[in-house]
Amino acid sequence: MKNLPLNQYISHASQLVYGCMAIGGEWDFNPLTKDQTQHAFAAVDAALEAGITVFDHADIYRMGKAEQAFGEVLKARPNLREEIVLQSKCGIRFEDEHGPKRYDFSKDWIVTSVENTLSRLNTEYLDLLLLHRPDPLMEEEEVAAAFDALFDSGKVKHFGVSNMSGVQMQHLNHYINQPLIANQVEMSLTNLGFVDEGIYVGNPDGQHVNFTAGTLQYAKQNNIQMQSWGPASQGKYTGAPATLTAQEEATKKLVATLAQKYGVSPDAIVLAWLMRHPSNIQPIVGSANPKRIKASAEAVTVTLTREDWYALYVSAKGVELP
Repeated sequence: MKNLPLNQYISHASQLVYGCMAIGGEWDFNPLTKDQTQHAFAAVDAALEAGITVFDHADIYRMGKAEQAFGEVLKARPNLREEIVLQSKCGIRFEDEHGPKRYDFSKDWIVTSVENTLSRLNTEYLDLLLLHRPDPLMEEEEVAAAFDALFDSGKVKHFGVSNMSGVQMQHLNHYINQPLIANQVEMSLTNLGFVDEGIYVGNPDGQHVNFTAGTLQYAKQNNIQMQSWGPASQGKYTGAPATLTAQEEATKKLVATLAQKYGVSPDAIVLAWLMRHPSNIQPIVGSANPKRIKASAEAVTVTLTREDWYALYVSAKGVELP
């Protein structure tokens, strides 16, 4: 197994994560159906068969039904719980009678969110809790108190964040007693800011790069696992025919060529591109299609050459290196 930072805290964490946002039916409050539950069983089985042990949730996914569907799996297979890593996210509140869509890192909201998540998942604890998106009204002592309460009660073993910069992680780490061990951000061949921010230092062509410098470096120096959401770019380079630009078509063709070269699926190539980065990025597989899950899992068998990695970067970027 690749030496993921997460393995230092959770030894049985796999190189890939299965993202559970696709299970649980529609984004509504209708009751979970039998078909939706069976769909969840099929997706979880496919992930397990592919060697994936880490399952990613959020309390908002499918209005809570993603966690509920997964909870049905655990209810039917209680012995599975100790064999997997369960992580979930909280902190996003949808529009309701109290106000608009907002973020909430108050102690009460974090603790209540986790208790509701545990109930839906049919488990007594989370291996990892992530704060979903930065709350500009965050009071650090409130977060620290929430983490202490959840840790001391055994409801959460480890903590992390999502969509935060290195400076934000460093700041929060100053106040909490448990170290942050993961950060989940968007990285892919269509979201290249994590590479661009280093390459375009001092270059005017990089003035619009939307990725905070130092995030990957802080994570690596502090054993924080970087996880990538949206790593497959919604299938742009691997899926069915779609309307693509000439540049995107060229990248899709290159992905297919490399898939043949390495003897794996195109899905595996786009994930292997992320995993080739020295930050030991952990991609989150988001498809609920068992065939796509299996194809994506082939990524762990691939180590792209430097030349192939740069070829994909340059093709996706559409310009040569400065």
